[in-house]
Amino acid sequence: MSEQPRRPRKPGKPYRRPQKDPVRILAFEALRAVDERDAYANLVLPPLLRKAREAGDFDARDAALATELVYGTLRRQGTYDAIIADCVDRPLREVDPPVLDVLSLGVHQLLGTRIPSHAAVSASVELARVVLGDGRAKFVNAVLRKVARDDLDGWLERVAPPYDEDPEDHLAVVHSHPRWVVSALWDSLGGGRTGIEELLAADNERPEVTLVARPGRATREELLGEEAAVPGRWSPYAVRLSEGGEPGAVEAVREGRAGVQDEGSQLVALALANAPLDGPDRRWLDGCAGPGGKAALLGALAAERGAFLLASEKQPHRAGLVARALDGNPGPYQVIAADGTRPAWRPGSFDRVLVDVPCTGLGALRRRPEARWRRRPEDLDGFAPLQRGLLRNALEAVRVGGVVAYATCSPHLAETRAVVADVLKQHPGTDLVDARPLLPDVPALGEGPDLQLWPHLHGTDAMYLALIRRTA
Repeated sequence: MSEQPRRPRKPGKPYRRPQKDPVRILAFEALRAVDERDAYANLVLPPLLRKAREAGDFDARDAALATELVYGTLRRQGTYDAIIADCVDRPLREVDPPVLDVLSLGVHQLLGTRIPSHAAVSASVELARVVLGDGRAKFVNAVLRKVARDDLDGWLERVAPPYDEDPEDHLAVVHSHPRWVVSALWDSLGGGRTGIEELLAADNERPEVTLVARPGRATREELLGEEAAVPGRWSPYAVRLSEGGEPGAVEAVREGRAGVQDEGSQLVALALANAPLDGPDRRWLDGCAGPGGKAALLGALAAERGAFLLASEKQPHRAGLVARALDGNPGPYQVIAADGTRPAWRPGSFDRVLVDVPCTGLGALRRRPEARWRRRPEDLDGFAPLQRGLLRNALEAVRVGGVVAYATCSPHLAETRAVVADVLKQHPGTDLVDARPLLPDVPALGEGPDLQLWPHLHGTDAMYLALIRRTA
């Protein structure tokens, strides 16, 4: 039998197996989890990084790059979407979400990091080949080459409407916030363009890791002995870890004697603890205690005075987190799973009460950047009855002469002053306490008597606090 002639090879490049890049694959997986499961990056990313380190795939520099890629892409998603939309020939909603995630990671590397353009494009195309296939990798390559033709400032001039024509939309695109959030934050600031631009820019900065030394269990001096540790700005118990500082490497954190807690959260607890009372100071209540940061600090402060803390949290699994945070507290305390709108305690039982109510979280967009894209204006209507109900029951729980702290991690006026004003109309036997003198070293707290913290002014989350004394 005669041998069959071999078919000639088609001209072109030989097939090359895609090169797997563990850092970018992990970043892509994190973004997919955020998109598909409505997960939060601060919950998804740590276990992915831990698994990669245990497998020997990652060192500290790899982990830092993966973290920057994930958080940077999420923070600038609105800006990057506008740029990508200008580079594709179809509506953005018709681009498959996994493709859009790869494109966004690539755009962030091009416009938001110091990675050279050629490396950013080639690494993104290689990622696309691994996770999407060769066909869509060609699309990614074409789009990113268009993006690479200009820098961020040039793109913003092209895709953002002029400020004079539409200031809110201009700020929304330039600073990557939904338009309704820009409008709400601007209303809360009550100032001019400088204030709002500084706030929106601060929302896009990577927040420092802040620790709290729980009184009676750890000292700030102990924490300052750690590498990369510097004092907090305002709280006497706060220590900031400079870039690269790892809370899990701190012995006091591992032992629960210290914790990770934003300085704004610490200041809310301190203001309540320092508020003047008429009468005894023996029983404190944290009525929305999960996940336990404020409860742990309040419990330690109460212990110094011989006071008892009851920490209540509606969700049992979150009540478990509160119990873990309070474990080892030097003074008396109890943790219960109970609904603050259906109190498990008698009226007038407490001298000090904190309700840090569920809210939109618009004050913590530095830490949870994906929240800005998930929240909708109608969410405010869902939170409103709960916030008012919790404050009403807190005022019932405190005795005459005692003080209630109403706190939110949102500066939205519908979640702050509107709630307090509505509830106090129904409770004539109450007075607002000026909270600002209780934090004498902290500037720019607002007109009072309530106070508002800001990322761009204080380096904290945008915590709101109103102190209310029951007078009858």
